[in-house]
Amino acid sequence: MPTVWYFAYGSNMQTATLCRRRGVACHRALPARVRTWRVVFDKPPLLPLGESFANLVPDPAGEALGVVFEIDAVDITHIDFTEGVLIGNYRRIEIAAEPLVTDAPESLMAHTLVSERRDPTLRPSERYMALLIAGAREHGLPEEYVAALERVPARPESEDAARLRPLLDRFMKRGTR
Repeated sequence: MPTVWYFAYGSNMQTATLCRRRGVACHRALPARVRTWRVVFDKPPLLPLGESFANLVPDPAGEALGVVFEIDAVDITHIDFTEGVLIGNYRRIEIAAEPLVTDAPESLMAHTLVSERRDPTLRPSERYMALLIAGAREHGLPEEYVAALERVPARPESEDAARLRPLLDRFMKRGTR
């Protein structure tokens, strides 16, 4: 089966989220950077839950850190579906990613998701940030980056988000293959 690269910079950096929670087949994962982009935490959810999510925004002097996953090509469509690409929540783009390990290609093209929907009044939940931090640590992203994630102002998870999570988990999980 053909594979593609997917650059995750939010909670999908954590293998448990991308592979187990979403049911995506991950063949390889590498810490990586993308230049001319920056990670921000002002992406509103589809439903007004009072919390935000990670997003990539263009920044000529910036760099975003994350994880490139080699996944089955059919799984990029599943990611699009669960992230709301079809209804305008995000849009998929291709970017050049540079793995941060020596036993990998210098650069590769990867799919990722971005959104023009932004709300600077929102903050991510502490639960969401814990997933990002766990994913960054799991894949060996630089300690300075992990420390920067730990400094992102976060809020307690809203009651609405906590109640909605079990339903979202069932929706996001791909059926058995």
